[in-house]
Amino acid sequence: MTTLASATPAIDTDRLNAAYALLDGRRFAVLTGAGMSTDSGIPDYRGEGAPKRTPMTVSQFLLNDASRKRYWAGSHLGWAMFDAARPNAGHKVLATLEEAGLVTGIVTQNVDGLHVRAGSQRVVDLHGSMDRVSCLVCGQTFARASIAARIEAENPWLSRPDAVTLNPDGDAEIADVDNFVVPVCSVCGGALKPDVVFFGEFVPSDKFTEARDIVSAADVLVIAGSSLVVNSGIRLLEHARRSKLPIIIINRGETKGDGRADVKLDAGASETLTALAERLLT
Repeated sequence: MTTLASATPAIDTDRLNAAYALLDGRRFAVLTGAGMSTDSGIPDYRGEGAPKRTPMTVSQFLLNDASRKRYWAGSHLGWAMFDAARPNAGHKVLATLEEAGLVTGIVTQNVDGLHVRAGSQRVVDLHGSMDRVSCLVCGQTFARASIAARIEAENPWLSRPDAVTLNPDGDAEIADVDNFVVPVCSVCGGALKPDVVFFGEFVPSDKFTEARDIVSAADVLVIAGSSLVVNSGIRLLEHARRSKLPIIIINRGETKGDGRADVKLDAGASETLTALAERLLT
């Protein structure tokens, strides 16, 4: 039988030492992607073994009633599992490093809210958060839990199976949605949308500015668990390069930024960040 220890590749000691040398005595910003949350049971879009899928675009969501039904039904089932996820060792160690004054802030491409739940104080969720919902007409915001309660009341037939195919954006696969009642704003009756950036949408400019400020306040940029396929991550990497900050990338598999990194560790985010923190905090 293959044990977990033997199945997990060892961290390259030389590269770990090189990363530590860049971080020692310096403050650093952290950009995280889906690979940061895989240890919490949330899958990665692009990691090894990830299923191919085409996430819903904002235009499909806005213009097609059937698409909204499919999204809200799947998102409801997926959110229940998302909400049950807990911060892993990587999330917790970043909160500890921030508390120690070593981390200037965390910029995350994830929508799971796990950095905040782990105790991190300065977090910019570039792509939004699944625990908030907004009306597209009047702007009223709602807690996701209250919308979930309404969905369950208005769709008593909708079961929550034990095994749902969960996706990184909090969506889930569900087939029959013809009878699904889509929630609407209780204030004006307008269409509701989770506060997440859909494919085809732009990251709000104020959020990107805040993310860039976190990087600007740092001496080093650490990128953990992101393949850097999404443009927002590459833009922050390029901002760090223009500012002449050293760049460390921690990710299983290749990323679009590997050639621009000072140190690349082909390893998991949680174990690598934990190993670095053990040395930085002593």
